[in-house]
Order: sequence, then C-alpha cells, then structure tokens
Amino acid sequence: MKKTFICSLCHQGILGGALYLDDTSLTYKTNKLTVSPEYKRICIPLENIAETVWHNMVFPIATFKLKNGRAYKFIIFNKSRFIKYYFEAMLNEQCK
Repeated sequence: MKKTFICSLCHQGILGGALYLDDTSLTYKTNKLTVSPEYKRICIPLENIAETVWHNMVFPIATFKLKNGRAYKFIIFNKSRFIKYYFEAMLNEQCK
C-alpha cells in the first residue's frame, strides 16, 4: 500500500508538500528551495511513532510524537481518508 496526501508541514510557517504513507513509514516531501535539507524530506518509520494527536483549527492538524521526543505537525487535507489508511498501516505494523 502506498497512499499520497496533500499536506503542509507546520515548521516556522506553513511548508506545502506531500505526505506518503506506506506499510512501514510516513514520508513528507517538499520541493521548496528555501527549506533547509533537514525538512525537505522527513521519513518517519511507523514503529517510531509514540502518539498521534489531532487538532481542528481551520484545518485538521496532526501532531506525530516520536519515541525519541521529537514531534512533527502537519496540516493534512482529506483527514478521513488519511485516518482510514493510517490506522490500517499502524495495525499492520503492530501485528508484525
């Protein structure tokens, strides 16, 4: 399974890009020239996600808290579609 979602990373402003979800990881990519290399491509293995918290401001914002203490916030469009596939991927990860 590989699914693509339009999103924005919330880090020193809003950085538009795409979020790719597959069976093992969640990957954010952007092609913006002014973004530091650290934030152009963020790959988060599903096994490293400790908690996911949703906030509904104007847009749905997901905060992925990692086991190492880091956290990433994303505005994810089509929240219901993302949740469906995200929980399916997380369930598959836990069953390994």
